[in-house]
Amino acid sequence: MDTASPYPNSALSNTRFSDLKPPLSESVLQALTEGGFDFCTPVQAATIPLLCSFKDVAVDAATGSGKTLAFVVPLVEILRRASTNPKPHQVMGMIISPTRELSSQIYNVAKPFISTLPNFKCVLLVGGGQVKADMKLIQEEGANLLIGTPGRLYDIMERMDSLDLRNFEILILDEADRLLDMGFQKQLTDIISRVPKLRRTGLFSATQTEAVEELARAGLRNPVRVEVRAESKSNKDSALSQQSASSKTPSGLAIEYMECEADKKPSQLVDILVKNKSHKTIVYFMTCACVDYWGVVLPCLAPLKDFNLIALHGKMKQTARDKALASFTSLSSGILLCTDVAARGLDIPGVDCIVQYDTPQDPNVFVHRVGRTARMGRQGSAIVFLLPKEEAYVEFLRIRRVPLQERICPDDVADVVPQIRSAAKKDRDIMEKGMRAFVSYIRAYKEHHCSYIFRWKELEIGKLGMGFGLLQLPAMPEVKHNTLSTEGFTPVADINLEEIKYKDKSREKQRRKNLLAKKEAKKQEPKPEKTKKNPSAKANEMKKKTAKQRRAAQTVEDADELTREYRLLKKLKKGTIDETEFAKLTGTEDLL
Repeated sequence: MDTASPYPNSALSNTRFSDLKPPLSESVLQALTEGGFDFCTPVQAATIPLLCSFKDVAVDAATGSGKTLAFVVPLVEILRRASTNPKPHQVMGMIISPTRELSSQIYNVAKPFISTLPNFKCVLLVGGGQVKADMKLIQEEGANLLIGTPGRLYDIMERMDSLDLRNFEILILDEADRLLDMGFQKQLTDIISRVPKLRRTGLFSATQTEAVEELARAGLRNPVRVEVRAESKSNKDSALSQQSASSKTPSGLAIEYMECEADKKPSQLVDILVKNKSHKTIVYFMTCACVDYWGVVLPCLAPLKDFNLIALHGKMKQTARDKALASFTSLSSGILLCTDVAARGLDIPGVDCIVQYDTPQDPNVFVHRVGRTARMGRQGSAIVFLLPKEEAYVEFLRIRRVPLQERICPDDVADVVPQIRSAAKKDRDIMEKGMRAFVSYIRAYKEHHCSYIFRWKELEIGKLGMGFGLLQLPAMPEVKHNTLSTEGFTPVADINLEEIKYKDKSREKQRRKNLLAKKEAKKQEPKPEKTKKNPSAKANEMKKKTAKQRRAAQTVEDADELTREYRLLKKLKKGTIDETEFAKLTGTEDLL
């Protein structure tokens, strides 16, 4: 029998699924063949026999290496041996992953294999829908395998006494490091405590952190560690080739970085997108507000008029998220604008290029972002934008076995900032989204995990404001008190922001109505009694203090104001206050 892989440039090994020991069942082999899977990837060849031999595993493999099948196939084999006819509410297996999208993807991959098990019911449990609806489904139809996110799984297990875990066989934790990063420690601990200790456990992750090690010690019994690294081949730099054996990135991936001033970034982004027009591209931003903003402003730019641009972030409704992901997956070419909600585990076919417009707050996510391309041995490219003061990030990544090549920032690209500003003048929605995105970016930048490289106090918000295409800088503390450099920003002259209208006529009508009501309410307010105040009293009081005391008092005052505005921004995002109230409370009414 010929055992050579038919894909010389792929990430597949020479091992066929039919050659694995212990042997897989005929029905699973048939499902693999129908899915086009004949040869294993290295992680599948290493992991499937271990789990099928009743060993616990802790798998550390590069993203895009085929981890999903590495646990779905042995899980089905273990469940097949355990019971041929499970009772309706007899839960025998569980797969936990950090996001709704990844859980849904695993569920869809698992379905053809689960269908080979007689009388076996698999249930997807994720947020976005009613818990009661999930409970009703389980009550009526049963559940033998649960796939979902920790929050929803924990909720279901808390509320339903009818679930029988006594014959539980296998627990899989996918993207384990991300599960812990997202604050699911409590739910995971509770779920693990509920399932029997005599079980098989598989822990899968692209990065093994200290927290993952701790989880492994708590949930696994003498686990076998499986570590699979891609061999990266680079002709450009022999030094990079020497460290290639342990590269954390896929073998067919070329990663570049571009040093670029903040006010030039949008023009460089548009240039890259135009050059990759026939490709499938994912662009990552730091915040949901940034995705919202660029999602409405980029389609207004002339070079991108006929492009397929789709926005996706964690604050969208689940139905909208599912629709966005399905739309992008179905495209042969297009652009997905997203946050890190689409950075982990998702297998979107045919992604050619990754653009990190903003670096991730958590450096561990960098590898997961670029891993959306060059999957399963295919070729792909990735580029990350860095401000000139952030260049130390390149060496930081190289130390972490993520080699980057420099890409020179071209000077001859067309400036799109005037077009962005023009779009903001014509539509209040774009203008407001731009301001929110700008503020959210600065707030997020302050919380960067690599704060010694990404120093927020060195942010040039003048150039940043131009890069966001703002008409005027918002009256935030950093601007009011000149905390950060506003050099490079040119406000649009002779413009009254209050007069900018929404393109949406119904929204504009409501805004006008609100403004009129506000004016009427102001007229009816009783005039406050005039009290004699000494305007210089505070100044005199400050004069009595030393320079050091004055600076300290000012710092406390600035910090209090920043904290207050951040809380109000959170309330605005949650919808507990509207834009008008936010503007009134922050003193930015003139900007709205």
